[in-house]
Amino acid sequence: MIHLNMEQLKVKWKRYIPPILPVSFLCALLTVILYAVTRANPAFADTVNLTYGTAVRFATNLITGWLPFSLAEGLLLFSPVLLAVLIGLAVRYTKKGLRAGIRYVCVLLSVLCILWTLFVPALGMGSNTTDLSDRLGLVDSEVSAEQLAAAMQWAIDEANALCGDVDFAFGGASAMPFDNYDAMCADLMIGYERLHRDYPIFVQFKSSVKPVILSEPMSYTHITGIYTFFTGEANLNVNFPDYTLPYTAAHELAHQRGFAKEKEANFIAFLVCINAESAYSRYSGYVNMVEYLSNALYSADKTLWEETFYTLDNRIRYEMQAYNTFYEKYKENTAADISTAVNDTYLKVQGQTAGTKSYGLVVDLAVAYYETKIAEQP
Repeated sequence: MIHLNMEQLKVKWKRYIPPILPVSFLCALLTVILYAVTRANPAFADTVNLTYGTAVRFATNLITGWLPFSLAEGLLLFSPVLLAVLIGLAVRYTKKGLRAGIRYVCVLLSVLCILWTLFVPALGMGSNTTDLSDRLGLVDSEVSAEQLAAAMQWAIDEANALCGDVDFAFGGASAMPFDNYDAMCADLMIGYERLHRDYPIFVQFKSSVKPVILSEPMSYTHITGIYTFFTGEANLNVNFPDYTLPYTAAHELAHQRGFAKEKEANFIAFLVCINAESAYSRYSGYVNMVEYLSNALYSADKTLWEETFYTLDNRIRYEMQAYNTFYEKYKENTAADISTAVNDTYLKVQGQTAGTKSYGLVVDLAVAYYETKIAEQP
């Protein structure tokens, strides 16, 4: 009798539960365990992120990289249609009976399990790794106003020296010399290749950013770029001024290589840009870092900030003024408030306790890099 009941149960299970659900659920469960272990053991997270994580990120990029447009943006644009289709299918299968309705819900749950299974190796695990400062041999600690000023002065001097190789509109913004965004990313790949020689943690594979078609509306959210883990794409808001684009692209490409922490992605973007071949990419790296250091120094010591900031080449100061004029249109709006709140919550859940302020913490790494790699050099 018991044997008969078990057989009946198996038959009902197969009738109501599609095979994809137990498989995807098992994968998701194993991923939960993996995520918990890596969160408790950063050294293990380093190894898994560099191996399994890289394989997943490379595979997703390989699948979508050939597309001339962002698949993630395409899914977003057609999301109303997809939602309508999902609702229509739900109604259709529900009308067919309880069994069809349950199987449909199981398929949706399977998709969620698959997304989680992708998220952890593609991006989530990167928040559990050893601090980048330790892996680069830097001392990431609290810094003084004097240290900020010294690092900022170095970045200013480097940016000033590059101005002669950059094309500026009279009293305004600079212009990129690249024919297209693929050419810009090819230059950034040189930066990544050079970093990889000294630091193997910077996994090297060819990739590019996808220009966002809706960059203008996206600007109201204050999102300059985004890495979509489920498509493996680094997406770039191309509405922002040119000098921000190489740096932002390098930031999103850092996420694509497993560096999830925002301050680390920002610092890697800086390293990639200043190691690139084009003077414009290097200019982008130094000027963006000057801005981060300037904000930190202004908060720490306004007098010291004035002494340092006004050594900037006038062309760079005009560049910054042009950016402020551009940004005024998008500065305050509801979309930005919602976007910032969502991003802040996500970062905190992922262990980046400073939330959206994590981006600005790049100054600690910049100062440590300056003191270790630059100031101490003969």
